[in-house]
Amino acid sequence: LYNLLKTMRIRISKWLPALLLMLVIFWFSAQSSSELPTFDWADRIVKKGGHMLGYGLLGLLYWRAFAFRQKKRWVAWYLAVVYAVTDEFHQSFVPGRYPSPWDVIVFDNFGALVSLWLANLYRKRKRPDSVHPVAEEVEH
Repeated sequence: LYNLLKTMRIRISKWLPALLLMLVIFWFSAQSSSELPTFDWADRIVKKGGHMLGYGLLGLLYWRAFAFRQKKRWVAWYLAVVYAVTDEFHQSFVPGRYPSPWDVIVFDNFGALVSLWLANLYRKRKRPDSVHPVAEEVEH
């Protein structure tokens, strides 16, 4: 029983940040248009940038939950896009809001793709080479 509880606690701790961000995204999309702040001339930039940032971070948190396994990077992207689709559907029930396929296709998708791509580049740079070139020469 102790090992089961320990395993459950570890899994929950891996997925909790992604679940919390999903809750934040849900809360923002549940705001009616009259409750949303406006940013004058930068309104569209701020809001679409928020889409990119939010789903970029969500994709990273999903990948983190998968322990940054390389084969799961595309699963993390897919989950972010699927959540974006469900979020746009959710907005169709909020007064003054409407679902936008362009938000999913362009901003949410692009945010997740770019963040996962950059994180992958960063991880490859930080990861030590498995075979050092000098060590290879010495072995021959």
